[in-house]
Amino acid sequence: MAETDDLNARLQRLEDIEAIKALKAIYCRYCDDNYDPDGLASVFTEDALWDGGNTFGVADGRAAIRQHFVGASKRVTIARHQVMNPIIDVGVGGDPDQAAGHWLLFQPCTNAGPDGEEAVWLAATYADTYRRDDTGPGGWLISGTTIDVAFFSHYDRGWVEERYLPGRQP
Repeated sequence: MAETDDLNARLQRLEDIEAIKALKAIYCRYCDDNYDPDGLASVFTEDALWDGGNTFGVADGRAAIRQHFVGASKRVTIARHQVMNPIIDVGVGGDPDQAAGHWLLFQPCTNAGPDGEEAVWLAATYADTYRRDDTGPGGWLISGTTIDVAFFSHYDRGWVEERYLPGRQP
């Protein structure tokens, strides 16, 4: 019986990891679909925190996250979130209904600057927390995300010449 329990626990962990990967992909799809505010809000818990720091701002709670993304597509007119290298820990603090994730983001995008649209590069790290929730896709929702920006620079200047766009420093 113990062997079956262990196998079931390992299988559940793998299923949870895959569900969290799919949840992150859905989040990225909503971002890349003109920062769909309703879609984005739907992947967060009611009490979630979205923390983009000084670069992108902070939104506390699902309603605030939704509002944060209203009009975002006017500021970033094209975004292609490429998240990779996931490290997902299910059972944070011994609670099987809590998880943490670490992702790298590389994103070519178009920023609507004061002089018109401009091609830019964004590289960052996502530090996410997740909570098991039957209302979420795959049974999980994002309970928090923090974005640590490595660089956000003009395409033609690159991150060596210009690490951050003016006014977009972390």
